[in-house]
Amino acid sequence: MKYEEAKMGRVFVIRLEDGEIVHEIIETFAREHQIRAAALVTLGGADDGSTLVVGPREDRMLPVVPMTRVLGNAHEAAGTGTLFPDEAGAPILHMHLACGRGEETITGCIRTGVKVWRVMEVILFELLDTRAVRRQEPPTNFKLLQPEN
Repeated sequence: MKYEEAKMGRVFVIRLEDGEIVHEIIETFAREHQIRAAALVTLGGADDGSTLVVGPREDRMLPVVPMTRVLGNAHEAAGTGTLFPDEAGAPILHMHLACGRGEETITGCIRTGVKVWRVMEVILFELLDTRAVRRQEPPTNFKLLQPEN
């Protein structure tokens, strides 16, 4: 286990609009407001055509081949995530959404593009006094969170 203590900073109440791509808007917002690190919760709608990463094709195989699922029709969505910079200082959002329609729920990572259906609410909790970054790490080559403690 690796850990690092942080302090709570500003809290932002954000409304995403119809058609916006969630990770793009949040990362842009973070740059514009000088937010280095944050925790987020979100709820709203994910639109038809949104893509989620729903797991690796093979459990322990390398290289990792992601499986994706494209949503058909609008889905209710609720999720949580973190935002930390990569080694170059660019904010990187890592968020998972559970998206439901009728009796089916699909859960996955939004990094391949989730589009807002009508509206999505985000509460962003800024984290201060943390030096954690996302570093590319073998053998997966994922940009993984690295607390500096």
